[in-house]
Amino acid sequence: MQQNLANRAPFFYGWFVLAAAGTANFARNAAASLTISVFIYPLSEELGWSRTLIAGAAAAGGLAATFTSPIIGRLIDRYGARTVLTASIVILIISTAALAWSDISLTIMGATIPWVFYIAYATGRVIFASPVQIGTSVVVSRWFIRMRGRTNGILGLSHSAGMVLFPLIASIVIAQSGWRDAWYVLSVVVFVVALLPVALLTAETPEDLGLRPDGDPEEEQEEDSPDDAKSTAEEEPNWTSSAAIRTPALWLLALATGMLFFMHAGSNTHAAAFFQDQGLGTVTAGISISLNAIFLGISSLFWGRIVERIPARYVLAAVALNLAVGAFLFTLTDTAIEALIFSAFFGFGLGGMLVVPPVAYADYFGRPNLGTIRGITEPFTTLGQAIGVLIPGLIFDFIGGATYLPFFYLAAAIGILAAVASLFAVKPTTQFSHSEDIAPGT
Repeated sequence: MQQNLANRAPFFYGWFVLAAAGTANFARNAAASLTISVFIYPLSEELGWSRTLIAGAAAAGGLAATFTSPIIGRLIDRYGARTVLTASIVILIISTAALAWSDISLTIMGATIPWVFYIAYATGRVIFASPVQIGTSVVVSRWFIRMRGRTNGILGLSHSAGMVLFPLIASIVIAQSGWRDAWYVLSVVVFVVALLPVALLTAETPEDLGLRPDGDPEEEQEEDSPDDAKSTAEEEPNWTSSAAIRTPALWLLALATGMLFFMHAGSNTHAAAFFQDQGLGTVTAGISISLNAIFLGISSLFWGRIVERIPARYVLAAVALNLAVGAFLFTLTDTAIEALIFSAFFGFGLGGMLVVPPVAYADYFGRPNLGTIRGITEPFTTLGQAIGVLIPGLIFDFIGGATYLPFFYLAAAIGILAAVASLFAVKPTTQFSHSEDIAPGT
């Protein structure tokens, strides 16, 4: 099907691949933290669950993703992104629907264990944080080189759309017919939006269909570019994972990205509560979250175009400084207008956090073994998220005297460290090796 469509389409087939990846990126928000936040109140009210118990399922899924990511990356290179993404969407559909039976539990030694909820939601979080996050950016980065930044920016926009719409859909259904039906509806949305596009349209590389990256004609030659800029398909790097792990750049990029996701998880999870603690009200807190997601989507396009023109390490440093300033500005917030402006500013940086690292990994290490390389580095991201969710709560409860201010100061400092790490992540010397890793789809 892909070959026939590629031959008949009036435009480059890579845009079909991007569209399919975008649907998966949109649909993964069925297991997003903003989505589960809509269910916290009805679940706690009807089932008597504590907020900590509900949040524990998300933390469990995040920690599990830390261990599964290296395996997922290898599977993408061995069996192809299409196979991994299709299986992931099927699992996400099933796990989301299974959450309608969240009230099924076991009582062991007097303790009630909601095992269906924990297994189903943790599974969804693994899909959210590992195969979909890695698989979509890897396959898009294989189809685009010159336009890698803008296409990953579009992926960020699709994620932003899901961040806004999935909680909205869930809220409407919960208000009309309850939380059980809401999970069913979300599973149907995932099925309708993502399954067929991912299964039918995803192709591993343009070369598989007799095409070149970006839709360039065979005879086209690119001009030499400056340091860290895009290379042509013929000249692009082709690192094995074993060679990549010996480069400081890989670990500096992974460390910087992990620190950014630490800031993201902690700030986004607790910002609404922080604004309410500041006496700004529930409405302001809710609008600030929406603005954060909207500006994340808008800025994804901006950062995507910038990283096509400026070396990735400089752009990532700029993203880190944006988030550091945003975290510090939160400490100055005492009016509703400030809360909205600072949330939008922080969301603007988050768009770069989603777009720039995938582009940097692909630019630095090439396309053939990108899944394995991304799988090796992704645990920094998932662990950063898991820790980032927990630290603000610990600071609030035990260290900060019932305030989040120390966390935001900490986050600002970490953002500066991430900027420094990014600047030192110099693109390694290109080497070509086919001795160890496996080409995608073989």
